[in-house]
Amino acid sequence: MRDTRPAPPPALSWGQIVQMNVGFFGLQFSFGLQQSNMSPIYSYLGADEAALPLLALAGPVTGLLVQPLVGALSDRTVSRWGRRTPYFLTGAILCSLALFAMPYSAALWMAASLLWILDAANNITMEPYRAYVSDRLPPAQHPMGYLTQSAFTGLAQTLSYLAPSLMVWLGMDKDAVGGNHIPQITQVAFVIGALLSASTIVWSIWRVPELPLSSAERAALAARPRGLGATLGEIWDALREMPRPMRQLAWMKLFQWYAMMCYWQFVVYAIARNLFGSSDPHSSAFHDAVLVNGQVGGFYNAVACVAAFAMVPFTRRFGAGRMHALCLTLAGIGMLCIPHVKSQAWLFVPMLGIGLGWASMMGNPYVMLARSIPTARTGVYMGIFNMFIVIPMLIQGLTLPLMYQRLLGGDARNVLALAGVLLLCAALACLRVQVPAEDATPSA
Repeated sequence: MRDTRPAPPPALSWGQIVQMNVGFFGLQFSFGLQQSNMSPIYSYLGADEAALPLLALAGPVTGLLVQPLVGALSDRTVSRWGRRTPYFLTGAILCSLALFAMPYSAALWMAASLLWILDAANNITMEPYRAYVSDRLPPAQHPMGYLTQSAFTGLAQTLSYLAPSLMVWLGMDKDAVGGNHIPQITQVAFVIGALLSASTIVWSIWRVPELPLSSAERAALAARPRGLGATLGEIWDALREMPRPMRQLAWMKLFQWYAMMCYWQFVVYAIARNLFGSSDPHSSAFHDAVLVNGQVGGFYNAVACVAAFAMVPFTRRFGAGRMHALCLTLAGIGMLCIPHVKSQAWLFVPMLGIGLGWASMMGNPYVMLARSIPTARTGVYMGIFNMFIVIPMLIQGLTLPLMYQRLLGGDARNVLALAGVLLLCAALACLRVQVPAEDATPSA
């Protein structure tokens, strides 16, 4: 398919690149709340520890269904507000509503249902937002654009992880709970996330609106067939014609995201066992473990925030693939170390590696992808690329419960060791990806 854009978009200033990514702050604050709180919330409502991966299937399933479809639709959309804006604004509003309701869930089924809505809303927002960055920036600024997104991911998730601890430091009781056993500090954190989700997206749209389509682009879109069948056909054609580097990235993503789901679901339980000798979710010791996880999680996200900007010149010099492989290696070593750490202070050391890995995950794979796909199909390929995230998550959710008792001894610390090995495998797979040179024109 021929690229219909007559010329690359104009370069933006550093300030404009920052402002266009402010919306990512609200989006990732929401993700941070999920990562640090959903497993404990499920436990407070009576879930069994081994069932946590199954309860987390909402995100992968909705991502698998929603993101490719929304990505393809956004490629075809012509509206007064732009191609991508209607999608990520709608998703942000739905996300805010789900965040408001989540900590007041009265039963396990209610929390699981709200997570489906929350993940669907985040998925509606995510890939059109990434495509908007690709649309708005010339190729030379893609590393800065995507690594700025990564920096906002680190900053937002630092604050979301630390929010409960900050409230305790300000005088709230860590053991004060509502009638559903969910701590009040968790409830306040989710309300803050709800306010941020929509307001930051609106700021980015206002400060750096989408570029108007050229007459040639409008004519090309008008000539394309419309309707759900045409959209599904577009997705199928894109899958068949997927560029080789994108196919190679699938293996790296398989190992990477299986590992990260293991980490997010079980790190609190590993900390509870290692540092506090408890696995009872209703105990004060477990509440302490949740707070410690928030503090060390906030630290690794702060590392990611700083590292994302510091990584830009190294990515330009050595390439996104090599930098990502190095960061994945350091993250894998960090996860292998966590099960052996018995002191809260020493937990911050492996978080340095995990922070570097997380910074790279949110930026460098998208630099590699943007150089490998045709511009006219950015939205649909961004959506398909998310399938390389959600399919490993689905596999993890379905397979880990089968292994948890038999192969991993029912011990969350062994799950983290598995995650470390998988991240090392992801680093090796990343080195095999052959990304086109910056000035090469990807073929559809």
